[in-house]
Amino acid sequence: MTRNSTPVLVDLGQQRASLDAHLESGDFSDASDVIRAGLRALDREAAGRDAVVKAGIELALEDPRPSRPARDVFDRLRDKQSARAKRTGPDAA
Repeated sequence: MTRNSTPVLVDLGQQRASLDAHLESGDFSDASDVIRAGLRALDREAAGRDAVVKAGIELALEDPRPSRPARDVFDRLRDKQSARAKRTGPDAA
């Protein structure tokens, strides 16, 4: 088998125990397999988030309601924040 990648040194810290547990389970043949599986899981997670964001954008673009001017939106947000500050006091965040 020809190596088509460069070795990478990784400091796992406390996650070394997780790596060892995965190896001891017999599900993976070596540390590289565990790391690759983790990266694939991260890729799936990112793709899922991207799909949710894309769907939200598509829904917003398809929304038949008229757009609101940014000034109106920010004025409303300022009013809500001001009302919240009055209810909770000036030191509340």
